[in-house]
Amino acid sequence: MTGHDEGDRLARAALTRIAEPGDELVGGWLRTYGAREVVDALTGEGAPLDGASERRWSGLRIRARRAEEGQPEADLERVRAVGGRFLCPGDAEWPAQLDDLADARPFGIWVRGEPSLRFWALRSVAVVGSRACTDYGAHVAAVLGSGLAGRGWTVVSGGAYGIDGAAHRGALAGGGPTACVLACGVDVAYPPGHGALIRRIGEEGLLLAELPPGDHPTRSRFVLRNRVIAALTRGTVVVEAALRSGALVTARSARRMGRLVMGTPGPVTSSLSAGVHGLLREEESFVVTDAPEVIELVGDMGELAPARASPPARVRPPGAGRPVADRLRAARGPAP
Repeated sequence: MTGHDEGDRLARAALTRIAEPGDELVGGWLRTYGAREVVDALTGEGAPLDGASERRWSGLRIRARRAEEGQPEADLERVRAVGGRFLCPGDAEWPAQLDDLADARPFGIWVRGEPSLRFWALRSVAVVGSRACTDYGAHVAAVLGSGLAGRGWTVVSGGAYGIDGAAHRGALAGGGPTACVLACGVDVAYPPGHGALIRRIGEEGLLLAELPPGDHPTRSRFVLRNRVIAALTRGTVVVEAALRSGALVTARSARRMGRLVMGTPGPVTSSLSAGVHGLLREEESFVVTDAPEVIELVGDMGELAPARASPPARVRPPGAGRPVADRLRAARGPAP
C-alpha cells in the first residue's frame, strides 16, 4: 500500500460492512462525495443522500451505526493478523481494470497472500464452470489451470466445488499463480470442504474478498462476486455450465466489459455442456481446448498456439469409397 489517506481507508473499510458488494447507489455517492463524507452522512442526522428512499436510507444507517463502533479499525487489525491487507482505489497495488465496473466497483479489496495483486492481475485468466461437474470437466479445468499457470498466467476462480476447485488445484500443481475471489471474508474457509485448498491458496497465491473479515456468504453474494472475477481478468473460460449457471453470468459480464469469452466444448448429450454450447453460438465467443489456445487469444502479440499436426490417416479398406449398396451386392456375389 502507499500513503493513501488513512481516513478514506477507514471509511471504505466501514462501507464494506455497511453496503452489499456492487451497490451502485453507494458507488455513485462515493464518486460524488468521497468515502468519508458518505460515512459521515450515514452516521449523522442529516437528510438522505440523493436517490435513497426513506426505507433504504434507514437500513443503511442501522448498519452504519453498527459498523461505526470501532469496527473498521478492528477489521484492519484482523486482516493484518492473518498476513493480509485492505486495498483501496489509488493504492499502487490496486488493479486498474476493476475501475471498468464503474459505480459497481468494489469499495476496497481485502487481500490475503504475499504477491502483488496488481502485478498478478496483469496476466490473468478466469476459469469457471459448474459445481456439480463431470470427471471430464474436472480434468479439462485442471489441465487448463496447470497449463496456464505453468506459462506464467494467473488462474482466477471462485474456490467453489467442481470446476473452480479443479482449476485452482491444476494451477498449484503446475507451480504457478492462482487467485481465489471469495464471497465471504478472507479469513473464512468456504466452502468448508475446500478448507485445505483455500488455506493453501492463501499461503502460495492470493485470496481476495469484497466482504470484511469474518463475514459469511449468501446466495446473492456469490452472484455479485462473479463480476469481480470477470473484471479482474483478460478473459473468461467456461469449462462446463448448464443452461442456467453462474458461470454464464461471469462470462456475459466479461463480454460487457470488453473481455474475451471462451468455452471448452463437451458431449452434446451432457446437460452440463449445454450452457457452454449456447454461449459459443453467441457472437464474440471462442472455442478453446487447451492453455496455448487460451493464451493465443488473451496474450500479447506473438504468443501463438503451436501448430497442430493432423491425426494419422486411417487405412481405408478396399472399396470404402463405393456406395454401401454396391459393396453389399459385391459381397453377396452374382445373383442366381
